[in-house]
Amino acid sequence: MSGGGGSDGRTRRPGIGALLARGPGGGLPPPAPIDFPKLVLSATPNAFLAAPESHPGPKHRALPSLDLPAERVWRALRGLAADFPRTWRRAEWPELRQAEWVVRTALMNFPDLVNAQVDALPDGRSVVWLYSRSLFGHSDLGVNRRRGVAWLAALDAALAPR
Repeated sequence: MSGGGGSDGRTRRPGIGALLARGPGGGLPPPAPIDFPKLVLSATPNAFLAAPESHPGPKHRALPSLDLPAERVWRALRGLAADFPRTWRRAEWPELRQAEWVVRTALMNFPDLVNAQVDALPDGRSVVWLYSRSLFGHSDLGVNRRRGVAWLAALDAALAPR
């Protein structure tokens, strides 16, 4: 899996233009929403998936449901990227409460992608999906895991009562 767009998270690999570009777009395949319940994780250690505890598939971190309405969580999630360097919102699918961000690495300008989605539960609670992955290389030395953990901590802080 290359980790870009497509409903299952699969896409063609980006070319050299993705490395030379600055900002959110340049050289990347067109964005497409991810069908999180059907997401197939790659065997390479360059991704991090946080998924609801109720999701039966593979995940790197299980997330409990939130005692908050999905719209509130979605608003907080959409605002997170502003707190992270070299991060741009690339696409958004409001009807799914899903967005995709490009995060450029500091040293080599590699484009990594982060997708997140908030699902509403029938009882008024919500669940979050967060998928961070590299588009280049086999290993990311834990960068996507650290990024995912940081984004989840920032989301927790943004949702904390004030």
